[in-house]
Amino acid sequence: MSKVVLDVSVSLDGFSAGPNVRPDEPMGDGGEGLHDWVAGTGPNGEVDAGVRRELDASVGATIVGRHTFELGLKPWGGTPWPGVPSFVVTHRIREDLLGDNGGTFAFDGLESAARRAKEAAGDKDVVVLGAEVARSLLRAGLLDEVWIHVVPRLMGEGTRLFFGERAELIPEGKPVAGAATHLRYRVSKNAD
Repeated sequence: MSKVVLDVSVSLDGFSAGPNVRPDEPMGDGGEGLHDWVAGTGPNGEVDAGVRRELDASVGATIVGRHTFELGLKPWGGTPWPGVPSFVVTHRIREDLLGDNGGTFAFDGLESAARRAKEAAGDKDVVVLGAEVARSLLRAGLLDEVWIHVVPRLMGEGTRLFFGERAELIPEGKPVAGAATHLRYRVSKNAD
């Protein structure tokens, strides 16, 4: 059964994007460096490359926020993973959009997007992109796991990942370290 998984890189001080996010800098000033580990060329790069391969193999669908969609469409060249359906959470519903890389974007509300993404993913996972939509999914009890890649840099400002949210996270497996430290947590569904 598919899970809804937030996969995100963050700075040591908890930012998932730098300040001044805009179309020509979709990750904000200095934010693109949060993904340097993905290349697998840093210290213990084989660890990072393995984490990336595992993520790529698990993706059956994605959920993205409207803002992330608008900023990411051009750099992605279509959907975040070629050929993989993406569900854009928005109040402004529109017709589906076929990406240049063979993936389709569907536009829907939060709960419907999560349901449709899980159906589309089959036995693979639904990967969440975007801090705002991740917070919304967490609040709605629809987020199952958090895969976080802690990058050894201090951003000082930018987009805080879970600013203002509270949840119990249960470790899944052991941390692994390459250029980033890779952690996995299951979101506890128990009420406080």
